[in-house]
Amino acid sequence: MIYLELLVSFIQIGLFSIGGGYAAMPLIQHQVVDLHGWLTMTQLGDIIAIAEMTPGPIAINAATFVGIQVGGLPGALVATLGSVLPSCVIVLLLAFLYYKFKGLTVIQGILAGVRPAVVAMIASAGVSLVLTAFYNTSALPADWGSIRWVAVAIFAAAFLVLRKWKPNPIWVMAGAGVLGILLGPLW
Repeated sequence: MIYLELLVSFIQIGLFSIGGGYAAMPLIQHQVVDLHGWLTMTQLGDIIAIAEMTPGPIAINAATFVGIQVGGLPGALVATLGSVLPSCVIVLLLAFLYYKFKGLTVIQGILAGVRPAVVAMIASAGVSLVLTAFYNTSALPADWGSIRWVAVAIFAAAFLVLRKWKPNPIWVMAGAGVLGILLGPLW
């Protein structure tokens, strides 16, 4: 039964995550944390961090890692299949329709109208991750004094390093992870 639930959940995620992997993060959070309670927000945040560092699309990686946590190797396969299946079907259908009707201005208007929604979904995922890192919750905290200053300092240092010296972001993420492990007892 868990495999069918994983498949249906990740088909829904794959169906509505227009705009790439980061746009899928709020949908994954809703399905995995809020709706089914398979993982906590902290566990999902860890999975997202690992999915970002792993080669490949972040949504597919996150689906695979969630599937492993929930249902082992078969769960990983089912969640990954559910995540990519809608995209494959939609892309094939859209490619056919685009080549048939690419001259219509309605098609260009539809594509322009989807862009703001994609930006909003990506921003929502970013805000959820920042709130989880700074306050250990994905919602606005009731107590603004419970901020985790070590996490804020690591974020600020990583942001400064990225902006000023423009190193490879993987090294900055690895350094931030090491700092988080070393300074973890201070939170």
